[in-house]
Amino acid sequence: MPLPENLVQTFREYDDGTREAAEPRNAATVVLLRPGADEAPEVYLLRRHVTMDFAGGMCVFPGGGVDPRDDDTTVAWAGPSPEEWAQRLGTDPDVARALVCAAVRETFEESGVLLAGESADTVVADTTGADWEADREALESRQLSMTDFLNRRGLVLRTDLLGTWAGWLTPVFEPKRYRTWFFVALLPEGQRTRDVSTESSEVVWLPAAAAADQADAGELAMLPPTYLTCLEIGEHGSVEAVFAAAHGRTVEMFMPTVEPLGEGWTLSMPDELRPLVAARRG
Repeated sequence: MPLPENLVQTFREYDDGTREAAEPRNAATVVLLRPGADEAPEVYLLRRHVTMDFAGGMCVFPGGGVDPRDDDTTVAWAGPSPEEWAQRLGTDPDVARALVCAAVRETFEESGVLLAGESADTVVADTTGADWEADREALESRQLSMTDFLNRRGLVLRTDLLGTWAGWLTPVFEPKRYRTWFFVALLPEGQRTRDVSTESSEVVWLPAAAAADQADAGELAMLPPTYLTCLEIGEHGSVEAVFAAAHGRTVEMFMPTVEPLGEGWTLSMPDELRPLVAARRG
């Protein structure tokens, strides 16, 4: 997308040190997946309220900032260790633990889907009851921590249900910035998403490729990381193929900068995604 000249000038002022960029906050987002009618991966999207001060009106994946309590070392844990996650996410074990916990917590808060079970090889079958909703609301309002929630119910985080995908850092010219790690996860059997987030006006499941098509047509508003993620996932023929691609991935945080576009300017993107965008534009 072409950038307005005033935004390009603002970027230059941050780039030359005239302005000081806001400090980014660590965040996690989860691309929740399910197989579509033709087995192609579908993604779960929330449209944020237009009044939100960050990404208002945009379609996003479930996610949000890390809660200071997400790094609790006593959280019940199943799957790769925080040390293993640290290698995948390009950070230290404490931050990795907090990011994985935040990913599971935010997915539950914003979709009603819980990646946890009574043991390392089970998953909660249904989270639609009134007692679950009360806990979800308590988590969302920060009256309840993820560790206390899991411990009270005798549950463990199923961190093995998450896959590593990407990392995006908000450009320097944004007043509110996030250092966001992107995960992928399959909708657990028996669970179903619910329109519960107080931050969204509507939710939808769409084939990843169709979501990118609708963004191109101006029917869905997306920030570049969401659009490019839909575009990339839409290249895979199945959810299994997405997780195969996620296997062995490690995160290198990418921050868009300003680059030339014809006679104007646009935001940069990771080099490995340029061929996908070029093919659509061609």
